[in-house]
Amino acid sequence: MLIATWNVNSVKQRLPHLERFLEETRPDVLCLQELKCVDDAFPRAEIEARGYNVAVHGQKAFNGVAILSRLPMEAKAGLPGDDDDGQSRYLEAVISRPGGGAVRVASIYLPNGNPTGTDKFAYKLGWMERLARHAAGLLRLEEPLVLAGDYNVIPDERDVSDPAAWVGDALFRPETRASFRRLLGLGLTDAVRACDDSAGLYTFWDYQAGAWQRNKGIRIDHLLLSPQAADRLVGTEIHRRTRAWDKPSDHVPVSASFDF
Repeated sequence: MLIATWNVNSVKQRLPHLERFLEETRPDVLCLQELKCVDDAFPRAEIEARGYNVAVHGQKAFNGVAILSRLPMEAKAGLPGDDDDGQSRYLEAVISRPGGGAVRVASIYLPNGNPTGTDKFAYKLGWMERLARHAAGLLRLEEPLVLAGDYNVIPDERDVSDPAAWVGDALFRPETRASFRRLLGLGLTDAVRACDDSAGLYTFWDYQAGAWQRNKGIRIDHLLLSPQAADRLVGTEIHRRTRAWDKPSDHVPVSASFDF
């Protein structure tokens, strides 16, 4: 079973890329972030024509998450803990596994948080605390769980080409990294790091200053696994080739394969 995540940075603009990735890679489940469209504007017909079920939690011009699944699923939108939060950043689905049973998958678009020292950074840290509380409850279910998405978190210096350039940024602030470590401390496994501990593994390159050409990247797109999913992890891949496509997203897909 192949589960992938991708911040497409506008699904309508990136639809040809999305269709190409689905055809070439054929993930069983693909979590999308930063759709930048409402539910009704999502290109559902085009994706369903490729054999995928579609669950969408959209928002006009901003945010938005989706889960595409070749397998049957039941989805629920919204991260618990704040009924006044109107931002579309969390979508969770229970997906039937080919060999029987189910896997729970979430598509996450964690707040950026910049500039620090503002309500935006406080919202980011509060959102991460809500995610940790929800994840703790999900882990008590003792089932395969994949929390996938754009976390807007650079976990450590191995995950950024130029650490000094990101000092003070909300993605690399000590508070942000500590919140991410608390997530891992619940018993979650960073899928990429479980397979490759080397530096230079990036998932995002800014559009500015030739970041892609100079490989000035960061790793902020993650798949965090429950023990029941981590035990069945076979491998991971960062699909760098998509960043070289014409008019690409500034993020690339990340996938994990499992033996269930």
